[in-house]
Amino acid sequence: MVSVSPWLLEDGVLHLNHGSFGATPAPVLEAQERIRQRFEANPTKYFVGGEYQSELDAARRVVADFVGADEAGLVFVNNATTGVNAVFRSLEPSLAPGDEILVADHEYNACVNAALVSAARADARVVTAQVPFPLESFQQVIDAVLGAVTERTRVVMIDSVTSATGLVMPVSELTAALEPEVALLVDAAHGPGMLDFDVSALGASYVTANCHKWMCAAKGAAFLWVREDRREGMYPPVISHGYNDAWPSSESHFHAQFDWTGTQDPSAWLTVPVALDTVAAMHPDGWPGVRAATRALCLTGRKILLDALAIDPPAPENMIGSIASVPVPPADNSGSEIFDPLMAALADNHNIQVPVFTWPEPPERLLRISAHLYNEEWHYQRLADALLTELGT
Repeated sequence: MVSVSPWLLEDGVLHLNHGSFGATPAPVLEAQERIRQRFEANPTKYFVGGEYQSELDAARRVVADFVGADEAGLVFVNNATTGVNAVFRSLEPSLAPGDEILVADHEYNACVNAALVSAARADARVVTAQVPFPLESFQQVIDAVLGAVTERTRVVMIDSVTSATGLVMPVSELTAALEPEVALLVDAAHGPGMLDFDVSALGASYVTANCHKWMCAAKGAAFLWVREDRREGMYPPVISHGYNDAWPSSESHFHAQFDWTGTQDPSAWLTVPVALDTVAAMHPDGWPGVRAATRALCLTGRKILLDALAIDPPAPENMIGSIASVPVPPADNSGSEIFDPLMAALADNHNIQVPVFTWPEPPERLLRISAHLYNEEWHYQRLADALLTELGT
């Protein structure tokens, strides 16, 4: 009997970039289509009659349980960037001229942009903490971030796992050092599904994360969690009926504002429970097994690349999850190319999809690998061979 893969990834291509967009198993997409057929059959009944809200609340309970959050503080958004925007837009009235938003230089560009715009509106400013890379320990991150905090710092934004550099960050330690005097916003785009992630235990003011990355839900599923003392005055980036409790009816003003921001396709949010069950069933140890397997494979893949390039690890193993970045020889890509030429060559000449980032600035570059259940060790050996070919080594 021929087994059918649950993954819809294109045959003949090595997909080593789960971290950017995730990959959604076929059973999840099939569930999404069933949801769409239900609401398209009678949209008024589905959205106004209560079916949508009850299904959304059920999905919220599942996600809250998975990430260790209370349901009252969790709302769905379309992606982690939307969650970050919601936080900064909501904080604008509390910022005074000269106040500071602190970010690390490893932070995701889109989220830094959100901080810059909100700071400008409030006549505040964004301060950047310089975190080294390569680095040797969590303590270097802690020292860099806390060393940049001043008496004007009002909020710090930090990744749970950085995008370009692929580092697990010491979020718990930073939370303990900063809260409650300084609010911490955790951009956990890569957190749930990759790490053993517990929102309530973390204790940060705000946590936002994608469900379509490591949780493998349909594209457009993410959540924002806000600690109870920070929920008053929280608004979505799009203001709608819930602002004055006109609709939908809810005991929670916080939920009402985010649960309906205008007509959209909510099926991605509603697929998250199916995604969690589907991926858990792929490993005999469920989600703990998935996290352990993908991390172990990522570390193996990183070692293959480091050996091929004859370079030292740029970060210790305890700062690596299921993505990892390694330096590659510099090349100035400051022109008009969207993709780094090396990234394009690996795709065009070797059918390998793997990102190459300019970081921290031209001509320095990083190549980042991801590892998920559809990857195998030989994928990284093939990448190493292709990399040496393209670099002329």
